[in-house]
Amino acid sequence: MKVSAEILSLVPYKPGKPISEVQREYGLTEVIKLASNENPLGPSPKALQAIQKALTEQHRYPDPSCYDLVQKIAQKWNVPSSQVGIGNGSNEIIDLLIRIFCEPGDSILTTEAAFVAYKVCAQAARVKVRAVPLRADLSMDLKGIADDFYRNPGSKTQLIFIPNPNNPTGTSVGGEEMDEFLTRLGNRDDVLLVFDEAYTEYVRDPQFKAAQKFYNKYSNIIVIKTFSKVYGLAGLRLGAMLAPEFVLELYNRVRNPFNVNELAQAAGIAALDDVEYIQASQKTVWEGLDFFYKELTRLKLPFFKSEGNFVLFDTQRNSEMCFTNLLKKGIILRPVTNYGFPTYLRMTVGGMAENKKAIAAIEQMLTEVPKL
Repeated sequence: MKVSAEILSLVPYKPGKPISEVQREYGLTEVIKLASNENPLGPSPKALQAIQKALTEQHRYPDPSCYDLVQKIAQKWNVPSSQVGIGNGSNEIIDLLIRIFCEPGDSILTTEAAFVAYKVCAQAARVKVRAVPLRADLSMDLKGIADDFYRNPGSKTQLIFIPNPNNPTGTSVGGEEMDEFLTRLGNRDDVLLVFDEAYTEYVRDPQFKAAQKFYNKYSNIIVIKTFSKVYGLAGLRLGAMLAPEFVLELYNRVRNPFNVNELAQAAGIAALDDVEYIQASQKTVWEGLDFFYKELTRLKLPFFKSEGNFVLFDTQRNSEMCFTNLLKKGIILRPVTNYGFPTYLRMTVGGMAENKKAIAAIEQMLTEVPKL
């Protein structure tokens, strides 16, 4: 059986190590996972109540149109319900957009060190990935992305993915640079601009411009959102998309029927209304980031200020060795060698007690892993 070179050479997405695996591997009873940008508060209490109520109906198929959830999102985000799509996590939405709008040999365009799912989904669909280098401060170069699009008309670029804020760097773009980017590429009928906004609720940068604010001004903008971060529903796999109606019409043709289960739908509706939980999630992350900044400065470890719920820092050592050393101490962080950062680790904000234990373990690790 012949398999394409793109599939044979595909490097699968590697998630953060689960707690249970580290416990088994190292014989640990306590393990702190700060590797996957999860919400340390657990799920929204209102979402848990909605799940409990929905459990008695699990012998029924879920609503294939996600009608109630779509209506709630349309109300919350002030868009017509005909422009809202729901996915089994934002990953499914990314995958389907590439399958819908790209043919083998076409391209997507993004930035270097962007969310790895873009590359995985594109390669699986035999679609090329073009990536523009980051700036020295690890921010995205929107001008460079627009320049690349215009310089390479033969690349057949169908989709431009803008992860804002970006994972794993934590950087974001906005201000005049965003305005210029939209002036150059907005309202075109030959390319779609996909703004992946998994972390916008955590942004503190006053220059940041969420795509929802300019979505209605341009005919070729798609916004992807997730319920895995500030809403605390990563385990239920729920994502949403704001897009022009022609995009939704095609999307709903190709997505699997019943792609989002009933528990996820019920939890998503409830989480959107849990304002106290959302505010508590933001407060936890902002206090945790400020603590990390202070402690990493004390330890003389360079880092980049983040608009997400994590921080990327330079161990100044082999990050895989640091990662393994910390695992033995019961601390799971995320090496980002696959993004081109061989000495960096990404650390998610946890509860403050978890944050303090992570910093203590890192401080000990610095004396045990040789500096490069």
